[in-house]
Amino acid sequence: MNGLTLEIPASRFVWPAWREHGFAFGVALALHAGLAYVLLNLSHQAPMPAPVSAVLTTQLITLPAPVVAPVVPVLAEPPAPAPVPVPEPEPVARAPVVEQADLAFKRVEQERREKARQVQRERQQREQALREERLAREEQQRQALREQQLARARQAETERQAAANAAAAAAAGAEAEAASRQYLPIAKQAPDYPARALERKIEGECTVAYTVTAAGRVEDPQVVGSCHPMFVKASLAAAKTFRYQPRVVNGQAVAVANVKNTFSYRIQ
Repeated sequence: MNGLTLEIPASRFVWPAWREHGFAFGVALALHAGLAYVLLNLSHQAPMPAPVSAVLTTQLITLPAPVVAPVVPVLAEPPAPAPVPVPEPEPVARAPVVEQADLAFKRVEQERREKARQVQRERQQREQALREERLAREEQQRQALREQQLARARQAETERQAAANAAAAAAAGAEAEAASRQYLPIAKQAPDYPARALERKIEGECTVAYTVTAAGRVEDPQVVGSCHPMFVKASLAAAKTFRYQPRVVNGQAVAVANVKNTFSYRIQ
C-alpha cells in the first residue's frame, strides 16, 4: 500500500472507456486520499518514510472526423440549338429621283401655304383688335358728347329758369311799383307818443292793417301782430289821418285792401 501505480496503456484509453470507468477511478482516488490522510496523522507519532504518491497518467486522444467530399452534381450540357436560317433582306425599291423632288416641292409648298395662312390669321387678329379699339374709342366719344349735351341742356334749363324767375320778379316789382304809385300816400302824420309809456320809458312797435278806399282815405284800421296796449289807440288814430292817391284800374278808382303800416315808438 506504500506505493501504488496504476498505468493504463495509452493505446487502450479512449474517450468512451473513460466515461464508463469514471466512477471507479473516483472511488480509487478517494481511497488514496483517505489513506494519505491517515498516514500523515500517524507520521507525527513515528517518523515514517515519505510515501510515494500514486501517479495516474491519462491521455486524451481525439480522433479527427471523417472528411466527406461534397458531391458536385454534373449537369448535362443542353443540346446545341439548331441554326436559324437568316432571311435574306428584300431589296429596297428606291423611288426615282423625280418622285423625291416632287415630294420635296410639295412639302415646301405646304409649308409656304401654312405660313401664309398663319400670316393672314395674325393680320386678321390685328385688324380685329384695331376695329374693337376704334369702336371703343368712338363709344367713349359718343358718351362724352352725350354728357356734354346733357350738361349744356341742364345749364340752358337753369339759365332759362333763372331768366323766367328774374322776369317774374321784375314783373312783380313793376306791378308792385305801379300799384304803389297808384295809391301812394299823400299825407302821413306820426302818432303821438303816449304819455304813460313815455313816463315808464316803454318802447315798441305796432302794425296796423287797413283798406285804402277809392277816395284815398283809410277805412277799418285794425292792429295785427303783437302790440303793447299803450300804443294801440295812438296807432289807430294816426292811421285814420293818412291820405292816399287812389288806385285807378281801367280809368276807374278802386279800393286797395290789406294795406299795412308799422309805427315805431322810440325814445330819443
